[in-house]
Amino acid sequence: MPTQLTASAVSKSYDGRTVLDGVSCALSAGERAGIVGENGSGKTTLLRLFAGQEKPDQGEIVVHAEGGVGHLPQEEALPHASTVQEIIDGAMRELRAMERRLRELEAAMSAGDESVLREYGELLTVFELRGGYEAESRVERALYGLGLGVVPRDRAVGGLSGGERVRLRLAALLAASPEVLLLDEPTNHLDDAALRWLEEHLRARRGTTVVVSHDRVFLERVTTTLLEVDADRRTVVRYGNGYAGYLAEKAAARRRWAEAHERWRAEADRLRETAATTARRVAPGRGMKDGNKMAYDRAGGRVQQSLASRVRNAEERLRRLLAEPVPPPPEPLRFTGAPTGSGMRGTVLEAEDISVGGRLGRTGLTLTAGQRLLVTGANGAGKSTLLHILAGALEPDTGRVVRRGRVGHLPQEPKFAVREGTTLLEAFAAGRPGPLEQHAERLMSLGLFAADRLETPVGRLSTGQRQRLALARLVTEPADVLLLDEPTNHLSPALAEELERALEQYDGALVVVSHDRRLRQRWRGAHLALTEGPCPLLAGAAEERSRP
Repeated sequence: MPTQLTASAVSKSYDGRTVLDGVSCALSAGERAGIVGENGSGKTTLLRLFAGQEKPDQGEIVVHAEGGVGHLPQEEALPHASTVQEIIDGAMRELRAMERRLRELEAAMSAGDESVLREYGELLTVFELRGGYEAESRVERALYGLGLGVVPRDRAVGGLSGGERVRLRLAALLAASPEVLLLDEPTNHLDDAALRWLEEHLRARRGTTVVVSHDRVFLERVTTTLLEVDADRRTVVRYGNGYAGYLAEKAAARRRWAEAHERWRAEADRLRETAATTARRVAPGRGMKDGNKMAYDRAGGRVQQSLASRVRNAEERLRRLLAEPVPPPPEPLRFTGAPTGSGMRGTVLEAEDISVGGRLGRTGLTLTAGQRLLVTGANGAGKSTLLHILAGALEPDTGRVVRRGRVGHLPQEPKFAVREGTTLLEAFAAGRPGPLEQHAERLMSLGLFAADRLETPVGRLSTGQRQRLALARLVTEPADVLLLDEPTNHLSPALAEELERALEQYDGALVVVSHDRRLRQRWRGAHLALTEGPCPLLAGAAEERSRP
């Protein structure tokens, strides 16, 4: 297949901060590519470069798309006074102009004008490539598929909710059917039915699709290729065979790393042994037979010289080997040591009739040692408020909370109470005994940060890096109860998978708030559903729910 999107040695910086550094990648026509990575890594920047909305500081972006390029940004303001129909008409303007021109050319040809044949043929090819004849029916399918079918076409945009506006932008873009589709987090604000429709639509379309997404189920169902943007190295790595291939290659890369470390360690041990053994062999090892001491000494000198040379060679090779060490790969993330709980039994957390005006209706729950609870509900139902109350970070207006044991809390947007200029390492070590070197070793063992990031000021960390820092502190503190609010947010898919495996091994009590479909599909434990309203009710008691 011909290459349709190409980035060649592309670099991009903002306010002196490099986001992409010498990135090269290419996508062929018809590929369905996902761009993954933690928040702030440069995913949106790469998409905007492909869309032509940003220019690289260095390098080149090349796009071949006769059928046009359509871009759905995460945030885009629609005119409040415009109607739903006007937004659709705006998206369809180019296709309708092409159709009008085709009719004009057909009329000219009917009148005997053969000079327009070439233009007509080229325009017809593009029109058919974009599915121009099915455009109107595609509008209806997109609106109904994304849950907007019952919204009146004359309704003003200002009267739509934020989620409806996002879905309207997406529906309009899909109806226009550009050859290259660039989507930035299109699954936001979609319910399960709309998600399924979008997944099937993208799988069936003929053009090239590039999607920035953190939704692992969506990536698994839609993408054929993944581009991972590495926030620390500011590079892009391509993975084939979709999401499954991405996970398989990440696992294989870890195995290759472990094998390379083992080879390095074995070679270092061999060279040490060679140098030590050879150094002890300082004589020819045979007696003088003919009484010729001078010849004997000369032979011994030659042997000693040869042995000394071999020692020096072994030592030099060892020196070079140690100068470029291959460290062991970081151990998989796990809640080990302190966070595995203290062996408590019985009730560890109890909330009775708690509420916060306008944020959380009267709610109660009891959590026993080792119990697992998934909290779900629509935005505004009070999920984050509940966790803040359970953690002791917020006092309820009514009710009481009893905590037995140590509670660890990961808020949805981690914040660090540190002075200006505090480094990542200092923030990790804050309030903990021991020298910084000891904390650096502990932090590095988690594999969450490269060594050259430890001196980065906290104020310059991306959202994803802040999430990793909060996670690093959480897994290295004792906790009998973990309260996690959207723990997979801002993380790369591979790290989200690793976090899930770590949580499966955690033997303390666990409360998780999450909209992550993959995490919820795999959940084994109780389920608490909160509903909206001034006095939200528990839609479901904490009943055990097995993996689907």
